Amino acid sequence: MYQLKHKQFVPTDLETCWDFFSSPNNLKKITPSHMGFHVKNDIPEKMYEGLMIEYTVTPLLKFPLNWITEITHVDDLKCFVDEQRKGPYKIWHHEHHFKKVEGGVEMVDILTYVIPFGFLGKIAHSLFVKNKVKEIFEFRNKKVDEIFGS
Repeated sequence: MYQLKHKQFVPTDLETCWDFFSSPNNLKKITPSHMGFHVKNDIPEKMYEGLMIEYTVTPLLKFPLNWITEITHVDDLKCFVDEQRKGPYKIWHHEHHFKKVEGGVEMVDILTYVIPFGFLGKIAHSLFVKNKVKEIFEFRNKKVDEIFGS
C-alpha cells in the first residue's frame, strides 16, 4: 500500500475554495490535458455522498482506461472522500481536507492506493506509477495557483 500526502495553501476564503473543489465539473480543469480525462455520465454541479462519476483517462501510451469513482463521504467546508469503484488500481482512497488559515485555506490531500499484480505492480509503481501520481498533483498545484492567483 502506498500513500501520498500533499499540502497546498490557497489564497481565498473557505467557501470559494470548497465551491470550486466540490464541483465535479472542475475536475477536468485541474487534470493534465495529456491524461485525456473525459466524464462519461451526467454530473451535478455539486457533489454528494453516493455520487458516481464515470470517466476515461489515458495515463500511459494513449491507452484509454475506464474509471468509476464514488464520493463516499462529504463534510461541508471540511472534507470529502472519493474512492475508485472500477479502474486501474486495486484500492484508491483519496481524502480532500480543507481548513481555514490566516490569509486563505490549507488544503491537504491524502491518497492511499494499492497497485494490482503483486510483484509486477511493485515494479510498475517504482518505474512509473509513483512519478505519474506525483506529476498529477504537481500539475494540480500549478493550476490551483493560476486559478486562485497564488
